[in-house]
Amino acid sequence: MLQSDNITLRALEPEDLDWLFHLENNTKLWEVSQTIAPFSKSVLRNYLNNAQDNIYSAGQLRLVIADLNSKENIGLIDLYDFDARNKKAGVGIVILPEFQNQNYASKALQIIVGYAFTHLDLHQLFAHILSDNIKSIKLFEKNNFSLSGTKKDWILSNGLYKNQHIYQLIRNEHS
Repeated sequence: MLQSDNITLRALEPEDLDWLFHLENNTKLWEVSQTIAPFSKSVLRNYLNNAQDNIYSAGQLRLVIADLNSKENIGLIDLYDFDARNKKAGVGIVILPEFQNQNYASKALQIIVGYAFTHLDLHQLFAHILSDNIKSIKLFEKNNFSLSGTKKDWILSNGLYKNQHIYQLIRNEHS
């Protein structure tokens, strides 16, 4: 279910510790994730040990995007701020630079949308995207997410305030 012709979305494994350590501590990604300090391997090991919790108890689901043939990790896709009562969740995605512009993000997003709407019975997904993140805006728009609002001066980054867009995909509009 959680795969396409060339990628799979899989659970995090203990063997992913070193890879996750490097990804989470990449300061170029901190602006998007709002991370302000490095993660230790100990913290990430504890996270991996508890990653088996389901989305209903954890409130989030983080999956590795992996190449089906080489088994190489391409990136991560997350469902976060899961709200079972209102049937919604946020979606976030990161693709390693060497795998960008190869349609992996779009395929992963299509898979997670299908999973969220079919298996989790969600009504909508949303994404918070900085207004200068043109690649992400194009990705989500290409996959039928609509701009529903803008939070002005929402994120302080390198001494400048940036706007953050809210994109939504509502199930009835997607079907």
